[in-house]
Order: sequence, then structure tokens, then C-alpha cells
Amino acid sequence: MNIFDIIGPVMIGPSSSHTAGAVRLGRVANKVMDGKKPVSVDIILSGSFARTYRGHGTDRALLAGIMGYHSYSEEIRDALEIARREGIAYRFIEQDIRNAHPNTARIHFKTEDGSEGTVEGASIGGGNIRIDQVNGMSVDFTGENNTILVLHWDKPGVIADVTNLMRLKYPGANISNFHLSRKERGGEALMTLELDRGRGSVEASEHEMAADIRSLNNVINAIVIRAI
Repeated sequence: MNIFDIIGPVMIGPSSSHTAGAVRLGRVANKVMDGKKPVSVDIILSGSFARTYRGHGTDRALLAGIMGYHSYSEEIRDALEIARREGIAYRFIEQDIRNAHPNTARIHFKTEDGSEGTVEGASIGGGNIRIDQVNGMSVDFTGENNTILVLHWDKPGVIADVTNLMRLKYPGANISNFHLSRKERGGEALMTLELDRGRGSVEASEHEMAADIRSLNNVINAIVIRAI
């Protein structure tokens, strides 16, 4: 149990699930963009998100998170207008996603350098979230811990190379959750590494750690998603 379960998040209302959780979902997409500015965003809203998003401000909350704002940011109220001023084209699409949590959003973005990506996740109550897919690959993390996503080729030894690097160069980093997803044998795969918090020297080094991981053979990219 965390503090969200007891008193809820610090947020701009009205709903922790439909507003605060939505901001946090958007913030994960912002992190996956890895510092690039979005130019267009299509957001599929499923279940209760699709039916109540205007009244609960879910549309504004998702866009605010995508632009990097927090659940307590005053800018949430004006997120639609801010996005227009920033030249970000956006669409909200009501479409039930099969077998998805009732509060699910699938965010597809294009950035100014032409790259694209997709993040799918759910707001599961009290401002908490669960991320289910990144770029079409299955993941499983909550955003409560610092997380490193490692995109790599599905080759023997890659997981050992990553974990050995962490063990030798970053011995204070402890993996609290590990998940691997691949589309096909030998193709692209995605490694999700959630790290325990509370070790300041380790947390300060995570971007350096990601850079070291990117230098390994058969690693395509590695990005850090700071706890949100």
C-alpha cells in the first residue's frame, strides 16, 4: 500500500481515476518520446474513459501529461488550448478496446523528427496506473519506480549483458520487477527493468546507466522513465 491508497494524489480534480491517473498515463508517453516534441497525438479512449472524459476532464489531463505536466499542474485546465498554441494536433477517439480495463487509453504520437510510438495503459484507482503496452509490445509497470526500457534484438546473451553491466558498474541498483516481450523469435524485443528507489546515488546515475546499456551489442535503444 502507498500513500495514494490512503489519501489520494495531490491533483487538479475532479477525479483521481479520470484526472490524476490520466495525467500520469500521459506522462509515460511523454517519457517514451525521450525529450522529443509531439506534433500530433491520437488518443483512443475505452470503457468509462470514452463515456465520461469530457465531464471529468480526462481529455485535458491526458494532453497535459503528454506535454510533461504533473497531476497538480494548474495548466491542466487549459491543456487543450496550450496544445493548440504549441502546434500539437490531437484527436480523441471513442473505441472500446477488447479485454481492457474500463479506464484505458491508447496514446499514439508522432514527434517533430518523424518518429512514432504508442503507449497503452489504464488508470486503476486512486491516481495509480498500469502500463500494458509500449510500441505494441507487452509491458507491466506502474510508474511508481524508476524504470528502464531496453529495446533490443532477441539474441542469446543480451539479458545477461545488461544485468552483468548493472551488477559490475551499478552495484547499488536492484531490479524489483523484470518483464520481457518480443514480437517474434530473433526480432525486436523489449526489456522492462523496474528499480528499487531510495538509493540517491543510483537514481542520479540512471541516465548514465541507460547510455551504457545503449552501447551494448544488439541493444537498439534504452530510455529512463522516472517515477511519476
